[in-house]
Amino acid sequence: MVKRKSYISDYCPSARALDVIGDWWSLLIVRDAFDGITRFSDFQKNLGIARNILSARLRTLVDRRILEVAPIAEGGARQEYRLTRMGRDLFPVMVALRHFGECHLFAPDEKRSRLVEASTGKAVTLVVTTEDGRPVGASDTTVLKVSED
Repeated sequence: MVKRKSYISDYCPSARALDVIGDWWSLLIVRDAFDGITRFSDFQKNLGIARNILSARLRTLVDRRILEVAPIAEGGARQEYRLTRMGRDLFPVMVALRHFGECHLFAPDEKRSRLVEASTGKAVTLVVTTEDGRPVGASDTTVLKVSED
């Protein structure tokens, strides 16, 4: 098996974040965790993922502090997976992926799930802003690279 290159020491925050997240299965697990799924069997049923792959991804997400393991309230040896603060900070990433999918991967009248505010039912939108609240797009920004001097 080929060892994957690590970007954990890279100067790019995107590369480091992807190093922690891992792969698309991991993002789907995080998506399901945001939807309230906490148990191994429910992740497996919802994703249709093999037990060994799910075990490995959950272990990695716990090791990387995206999820934490907690005993199930009803006692016994069973456990559940909960998003940590770091995991909950992935919410804007998940909204951005959803926004991309909604804009580019569905026909205009095609059925799809919707993300809404729980208390009002209003659609959640994605706006990228500067520190002072002004909306910006890709053409309005630049990355200040780190020099290795």
